[in-house]
Amino acid sequence: MCGICGEIRFEGQADPGAVRAMMAVLSPRGPDAAGIHGQGRVVFGHCRLKIIDLSEAGQQPMVDPALGLTVVFNGCIYNYRELRTELEGEGYRFFSTSDTEVVLKAYHAWGGMCVTRFLGMFAFAVHERDSGRVVLARDRLGIKPLYYAERGRRFRFASSLPALLAAGDVDTAIDPAALHHYMSWHAGVPAPLTIVKGVRKLHPATIVTLEADGRRHEEAYWSLTVGPREADRGMSEADWREAVLESLGIAVARRQIADVPTGVLLSGGLDSSVIVALLARNGQKGLKTFSVGFDAVNGVEGDEFKYSDIIAAAFETDHAKLVVDGARTLDALPLAIHAMAEPQMSHDAVAFLLLSQEVAKHVKVIQSGQGADEVFGGYHWYPKLMGSTDPVADYARAYHDREQAEMREALAPDLLGPDYSRDYLTRFYAGSTSASAIDQTLELDQRIMLVDDPVKRVDNMTMACGLEARVPFLDHELVELAARIPAALKVRDGGKYILKEAARAVVPAAVIDRPKGYFPVPALKHIRGPFMDFVRDVLDQPVARERGLFNRAYVDKLLADPDGTLTPKGNSKLWQVALLEAWLQSHRL
Repeated sequence: MCGICGEIRFEGQADPGAVRAMMAVLSPRGPDAAGIHGQGRVVFGHCRLKIIDLSEAGQQPMVDPALGLTVVFNGCIYNYRELRTELEGEGYRFFSTSDTEVVLKAYHAWGGMCVTRFLGMFAFAVHERDSGRVVLARDRLGIKPLYYAERGRRFRFASSLPALLAAGDVDTAIDPAALHHYMSWHAGVPAPLTIVKGVRKLHPATIVTLEADGRRHEEAYWSLTVGPREADRGMSEADWREAVLESLGIAVARRQIADVPTGVLLSGGLDSSVIVALLARNGQKGLKTFSVGFDAVNGVEGDEFKYSDIIAAAFETDHAKLVVDGARTLDALPLAIHAMAEPQMSHDAVAFLLLSQEVAKHVKVIQSGQGADEVFGGYHWYPKLMGSTDPVADYARAYHDREQAEMREALAPDLLGPDYSRDYLTRFYAGSTSASAIDQTLELDQRIMLVDDPVKRVDNMTMACGLEARVPFLDHELVELAARIPAALKVRDGGKYILKEAARAVVPAAVIDRPKGYFPVPALKHIRGPFMDFVRDVLDQPVARERGLFNRAYVDKLLADPDGTLTPKGNSKLWQVALLEAWLQSHRL
């Protein structure tokens, strides 16, 4: 797990100074080592977090002069040992034991489509010395980020948007379509857009080829269609339960590959609990687990320790609980906001940051339960889409934070365009090949919301602390299996029915049958006292008033009644507005 960046020039020489500026921002992602390598018009930079092959042989950028290739790589290839054996059988010789070198030689052997052989999470760039070609790729589910900025005959890429800003010469105007998505999709902005006009992000499951003369080719190498298959007609509920548990067990075991200690973020919910249970079933002893809790506010509980304690006791884990009072939460907010590659309004970002700070003192790799709700149908709006005849309207009503009328009230006139988010939904549902409205919705959330909300949040907050997070529910083979399961077996009885039933073989019933919970940070849902002072200060800054993203009357309305202006998902519209402005101020935009 690392931070990668680079500059490619199609005329003239690349600028090592710009790459070093990006590396300085990316250094928390890779605090163990750093390297830069340039050849004329191409310069790559890398900040390393040592997870596999801790020796200097695994250093990046990795150069193989005999093959004429240079690579920078972020992520982990869980089947790298098997691929290495296959490559050795084809005559390749290795100088390290790293998965990075497997990526490099796999590229030489199989070209850009080597990605179809990788089981893991990744973003990488390869430079071919002899052709001058540069190839970039991102994993199937978008677990690892890859941003880019183009200007004239120059292309830059990095693991975070702020890194590209640090290199300079970026159009930092607000993108109106991205702003509309931010205000609709719980701060999620679908690729390739970002909130900043001059920065874009690569779609998941995509390879980009940049030729030496500047010609560009982009290709998707994987796609997901959700819905039953004819071949599965004979599968019973018991068959699906068995298949889910087996596939998840494989996914969890894969993610234990490391040359450093590993652990699990144990929230006390079903998703993290089943990870712990399967590790225990695989023979893991003394597993380190970690939970976090916060002060209650307005009757909203701030921890779920009673459930995480059940799992820790049942599987005899080495368990640590972090209790965070309001003062510490407030103190950590600026750091959490600054660590965001893009502005993310979800309250639990600061929770993940504080937990990651503590966890990083004990392990360098953790597993986390993100993705289970999207893959196995756990959210409250999914039952509403069963049998829907107008999924665009039904989805927008259940999920979108604002309708277009409120956008007119909220946004400055020069940033108000058409209903970008509703138009996006219309195009998506019209083009989806998934079987039904609910299957199309599950596809939508896995392709859009999942990538640009929970997955990005976990990556940003853990990597800010030099901690690698692995997400077994996003093992692409498990995702493909879940896509085939009939929707009724996923959304039944409040959601995640088939996962809950599969988990009964290994997880205590008290955890499975508990009410659904979320990673709670009540102080950012029901804003009071010093948190209100923080929000008011951000929105009253001269730069905020001069920027004028939001109509002041709308801001004052939110400030006057923060609890009365929650989104359909029950989150604070005031925090959403303040968070965007705070992120812009943090990065001096």
